[in-house]
Amino acid sequence: MMYSELLFYFLLLLVSFLYSSVGHGGASGYLALMSIFSFAPNTMRPTALLLNVFVSLIAFIQYYRSGYFQWKLFLPFAIASIPTAFLGGFITIDAGLYKKILGVLLIIPTIKLVGIKFQTEQSIKQINLYTAVLIGAVIGFFSGMIGIGGGVILSPVILLLHWADMKHTAAVSALFIFVNSIAGFAGLFTSRFEYQPEMMWMIAIAFTGGLAGSYLGVKKFENLLLKRILAVVLVIAAVKLIST
Repeated sequence: MMYSELLFYFLLLLVSFLYSSVGHGGASGYLALMSIFSFAPNTMRPTALLLNVFVSLIAFIQYYRSGYFQWKLFLPFAIASIPTAFLGGFITIDAGLYKKILGVLLIIPTIKLVGIKFQTEQSIKQINLYTAVLIGAVIGFFSGMIGIGGGVILSPVILLLHWADMKHTAAVSALFIFVNSIAGFAGLFTSRFEYQPEMMWMIAIAFTGGLAGSYLGVKKFENLLLKRILAVVLVIAAVKLIST
């Protein structure tokens, strides 16, 4: 195995570890890594969604077991996002446009990772059903089209609207990412998905990182410094994508 492959797998482990600790599947991080290591655009999206399925599932299980999951918070987003994520998976866009959209999207988790707080000390508010359904539909469609689960977009929105605290947001985001990743992957699979042998290695490594990260995340693992280091990686990838 070449040095570059070993470096990629190590960074993949790190990304899955960090993202799962906050209830995310890590698709935006995987896409950033794959862009840095010059993966083909038609390979990036299905691979990121597939990894998302495994990592977000284990993150959800960890947060669910600790009592942080709320169905009433999850369902309004999921009802609309699942079908739109499936439809988004059918959409094929220009490779150059794809990279620029993805680069802009990576700015969102970067802001979140560097520690900007979307939630103040205000009390938790009642969720607005119609607003949540609309938000879920938009995030779902865009997630399926780009190849992310949507958690990096959903989490800041929930916190900004004061609909939940960080732990409950992480639990909802994990399952949201899981169902949207499956729906988006299904849209790809029915049209043009091609299995790559290295995917099994990537799944095993990402799952391992996700298992450790989600466990420590639930146990209040302090990862602020590591998240900021990861943010640097995302900034580099975002700049690389937007300027390509």
